Amino acid sequence: MDKQESKNLTRRDFLKTTAVASSAVLWPSTLFAAGQDKIRLALIGCGGRGNGALNDCLQAASSLGIQVEITALADFFKERALKTAQDHNVSAERCFEGPKAYQQALASEADVVLLVTPPVFRPRHFEAAVAAGKHVFMEKPVAVDAPGARKILEVGRTAAAKGLAVCVGAQRRHQASYLQTKYAVDQGVIGTILAGQVWWCMGHLWYNKRRPGETDAEYLVRNWVSFTEMSGDHIVEQHFHNIDVANWFLGKTPKQCVGFGGRARRVTGNQFDFFSVDFDYGSGIHIHSMCRQVDGCYNRVAEFFTGTQGTTAGSGPVNPADGKKITIPEMQLHENPYVQEHIDLLKSIRDGKPLQDAQWAAETNLTALMGRISAYTGQLVRWQDLTDPQSKSPWYNLTLSPTAEDFENGAVQAPPDDVFPIPGVKPSDA
Repeated sequence: MDKQESKNLTRRDFLKTTAVASSAVLWPSTLFAAGQDKIRLALIGCGGRGNGALNDCLQAASSLGIQVEITALADFFKERALKTAQDHNVSAERCFEGPKAYQQALASEADVVLLVTPPVFRPRHFEAAVAAGKHVFMEKPVAVDAPGARKILEVGRTAAAKGLAVCVGAQRRHQASYLQTKYAVDQGVIGTILAGQVWWCMGHLWYNKRRPGETDAEYLVRNWVSFTEMSGDHIVEQHFHNIDVANWFLGKTPKQCVGFGGRARRVTGNQFDFFSVDFDYGSGIHIHSMCRQVDGCYNRVAEFFTGTQGTTAGSGPVNPADGKKITIPEMQLHENPYVQEHIDLLKSIRDGKPLQDAQWAAETNLTALMGRISAYTGQLVRWQDLTDPQSKSPWYNLTLSPTAEDFENGAVQAPPDDVFPIPGVKPSDA
């Protein structure tokens, strides 16, 4: 990304760029034409979250009276694709395996593709999906490093120019309680937000120890939530949700951050057990971010904001300092926000007003990456370090390895287990 592209990170310039591109090349969707309420769907990534996303999309389509045909199921491991095929009465001929299986899925007649592989593959798969003219649902996070996040921004502009919908799996943005709270905040009910706290503190996730005879690539894919190169670490992979609420409610990204973290309990991979980060949004506004994956500790997954005239949790209740009653509009949404995000995606395609989630998702991803890099290195990290090539930051082009391309080229070498960053000692390893 050159200097001019870096300037496109603002929302105003993003919309201006896509508007110009759209006026030059308009590729309207042919879905739902002539009253045919039917979509063709491909799933790339048939693990637990992939099957969850598929079921959510099928439920969303059913609620809208839309028929679905599954054209392709792709996964690194053939048995996973076959199991999903069996569950949904899809023929084995529509199942594809290996690191290039996504290409075969995209070559199918799918109108909408669900990208639900480990995050390291997301930018490459997203670029290929948009090039193939597919509407996209992709899980968060959207990248594991800054070059990947900037690729999401670039491809997002292309998707908008083509009239392709892009929905990112941040279900809080489709949940009634959060939307109602955001409405109240936008109406100034708690004044200007001055500070906040966001948490995702829970027990340790699953992990897989290495199997005898397993290749490095197979081990990394089976144990992807343990390696930063595959998931981005849990501040990026999981805490993305709460950090996103902070950016969403404030309407901007932080200018800089300082954080710390560490590892004591994990038994595979190279990720931290916990992070604590101070995000500085400028104008005296600070958000404290805390995430932890350690068994036997106090758990909390939430957001809280303090304004000049009151306070609110991310999902409410809203508490004006003057105690006045407020009227917040009712929102008739699906009770399951994971289903609602797919309802919103399909409706946006049907209505000819495609969702465009790439920009804010990439910005949230970059915010989380700032926190991870600061905690790993012990250094102050600025927004411009990841977005402006003129910053000459060592983190601007820092690409984690192995990459998605390495998997396709058979050049995967797994990082060693239990070797992790030490702040102040290995500043470039972030």
